[in-house]
Amino acid sequence: MCLIVLAIDSRPDLPLILAANRDEFYRRPTAAAEFWDDDPQILAGRDLQAGGTWLGVTRAGRWAAVTNVRNPQDMKPGRRSRGRLVRDFLRGTLAPGCFLRKLAPEAASFPGFNLLLGSAAQAWYFSNRNSCAPRRLEEGIYGLSNARLDTPWPKVRGARADLEALLAAQRPPAAVDLFALLADERRPADHELPDTGVGLDWERTLGSRFIRSADYGTRCSTLLRLDRDGFLDFRERSFNAGRVVMEHGFSWHLS
Repeated sequence: MCLIVLAIDSRPDLPLILAANRDEFYRRPTAAAEFWDDDPQILAGRDLQAGGTWLGVTRAGRWAAVTNVRNPQDMKPGRRSRGRLVRDFLRGTLAPGCFLRKLAPEAASFPGFNLLLGSAAQAWYFSNRNSCAPRRLEEGIYGLSNARLDTPWPKVRGARADLEALLAAQRPPAAVDLFALLADERRPADHELPDTGVGLDWERTLGSRFIRSADYGTRCSTLLRLDRDGFLDFRERSFNAGRVVMEHGFSWHLS
């Protein structure tokens, strides 16, 4: 994933909302979200090159999502796949905090990552590119891209503000509202962009929430919503060079 906004207990009727964009090279083989044949309790897309996933949820309400920490020096072949972190949590039974504490000693063997995971409305965050221990997230609205949680990049600030406005409205945010939040292609002014070492042209391309370029861009937008009655709704739009090629969803009551 490259942009995630997350609301925890920000409305009594919706204890969890997650909206995310995954950005990737168009040539990287990918399977759209579905329940896995080899692990039927997992609903997730699949990276067909490395075998992991960027975001997923289980029938019991365990969920996880990962972003990379942008650093050109970190792009070395042969390193462990960050997508296996999401996969391993979804396949396991450890509580979120226990999983992260067990991961921490070996986290440096992975390229830079941010990991959000939880069970129902409980959410935790951990990164291997800071010195902080895994932490449980309190009630609130959070934004994550390719730096630490809530780093105030323009697209993170804007997406958080838009989600806050949606949550403040009388009616709960609909899927169309959340997809619109993720579809914003406006680019910030140059002076607002971060300097992550990829050069100004790439910073401009990567500065919008929804990314579209010749060979790289937003491949899917995903929504995860859990209501107070335990009804979970998962929706995904898949894109090819900015064009919608599929939209589908799944919903069920948590047992």
